[in-house]
Amino acid sequence: MAIRSILAGVAALACLSGGALAQETVVAGALRFVSNGALFVAIEKGFFKEEGLEVELRFFQAAQPIAVAVVSGDIDVGMTAFTGGFYNLAGKGGLKVIAAQAREKKGYEGNAVLVSNAAFAKGFRKIEDFPGHSLGITQVGSSFHYQIGQLARIKGFDLKRVELKPLQSLPAMAAALKTNQVDALIIAPHIAKGLAAAGDAHLIGWYSDFDEYQFGALFTSPKMIEARRATLEKFVRAYQKGAGEFASAMLRLDGAGKRVFDPAAADPIAGMIAKYVYPSDPPAEGTRKVKGATFYVDAQARLDVGDIHGQVAWYKSQGMVDAAVDPKAFIDLGFVKGHTNVPR
Repeated sequence: MAIRSILAGVAALACLSGGALAQETVVAGALRFVSNGALFVAIEKGFFKEEGLEVELRFFQAAQPIAVAVVSGDIDVGMTAFTGGFYNLAGKGGLKVIAAQAREKKGYEGNAVLVSNAAFAKGFRKIEDFPGHSLGITQVGSSFHYQIGQLARIKGFDLKRVELKPLQSLPAMAAALKTNQVDALIIAPHIAKGLAAAGDAHLIGWYSDFDEYQFGALFTSPKMIEARRATLEKFVRAYQKGAGEFASAMLRLDGAGKRVFDPAAADPIAGMIAKYVYPSDPPAEGTRKVKGATFYVDAQARLDVGDIHGQVAWYKSQGMVDAAVDPKAFIDLGFVKGHTNVPR
């Protein structure tokens, strides 16, 4: 009996050791944004562990540093918004786009347009009022820069008449608006709603009311694909499951096209996301905030490829992306099936 017990113990230890060795670590860079909810849900639901992966999260304060960290090899994958700098790095062979993050889509709140109290009091009440005012952004070429460029195109005003103020980080942007150092921001809904609710700014519109576009992506480096493609395939499978759970629970619309939440389905998912986006808030408060700040995410993590081509074209027209950059060279369509709007 003693021998059997010893053998059973050895076998159990071997299984534990084998299980531990089977967990391969993938280092992922992201912002504490609801738009990364599919990633957080996949972690919380254990989808990565089912694939034999351990995800080590590293959080950043702006989009561009995530792309730089992937190129340098400090992280394995990144999830964030597209920027001019991202496209230049990708065009030089440093990055590969492999799946979708969030989209701006009509009917779903995405980034909000906020106006400072001082500017609002002086008559800045609508998108057409941007000329002659300042906009806080993270960096030149950021997603916020792109979005104001598209609003200028859609509303027919000269982008050069908007003073862009690079502030390097999202907290700095919020602080500048609160203290009236900038007149406006285009910023993620979870930050925007907090500023508006506190009386620190006025919300004058949602970007998705005016335009739809592929806001961000899951990306990696060519070296990572070459050395660990099978690992990335596992990562994407798990991530897609998270996207499916996210979309099912968080993106329901009623017959009038209004967002609705079934608490039994949405609250548990929102609670998982809140652990990462609002780690200091009580769970119930974090859950409420997540439900009020949910971006659209494709349920299969499919990219709007044609829109990425359009973004690159705009950045080129502004002199922020090299003319030789070709989206076909940095988008890898092999990890996710069914990407939409793929140019021939």
